[in-house]
Amino acid sequence: MTWVDGGTNAPGQAAQRKAASGGPATEAALDERKGERTRRRILAAARRKFAEVGYERATIRAIATEADVDKSSVIQYFGCKQDLFREAVQWQIPHDRLTTNDPDHTAENRLRGMLGTWAADPDSPMAVLLRTSMTSDEAAELLRRHVTAEVTDRIAATIDAPDARLRAALFSAIMMGIATQRFLLHMPDLAEADVEDIVRIAAPLLRSLVAPDA
Repeated sequence: MTWVDGGTNAPGQAAQRKAASGGPATEAALDERKGERTRRRILAAARRKFAEVGYERATIRAIATEADVDKSSVIQYFGCKQDLFREAVQWQIPHDRLTTNDPDHTAENRLRGMLGTWAADPDSPMAVLLRTSMTSDEAAELLRRHVTAEVTDRIAATIDAPDARLRAALFSAIMMGIATQRFLLHMPDLAEADVEDIVRIAAPLLRSLVAPDA
């Protein structure tokens, strides 16, 4: 294709450029996809940096460098470090997918999910939030609120027994304790244990908390 310079052919050039690019809708879609990729890259870089140096020491500039973007891009997408942190460590448990009619299977599903995915990846949102909560009041408060809403509230609503919220809180404490000692503190007996052995011993205990009469 030959492009003709000069103002006399400007309309023709505009039409050709539109045809070549697919039009404004295509350009907008491409920009949106590029923006989403940049956003995901910043979030991944933020998790790595928060996990490496903690919430307090991580800076917007360091995260931007890790993500290979300008500092202004981080601010454009997330505003401030606090908002970036909250989004970077946001995680959800797929309760509906894990819950079955068999409380033993449900307890096992939750435990396997944590051991295999949510906390096992050192750069996962849950693992980063657990790690940073050890040294940051901001992260610790966020962890308290998130675990209460995402775990205790959701599980307590399914328990048909006295002390439902306390049972759900104990369920959460056991899960978080296993995750912390296995993946963060690397306590040898838990860190080196086979997943199947942990599930075999811990799942009945978890089930007894949420379905004591089952």
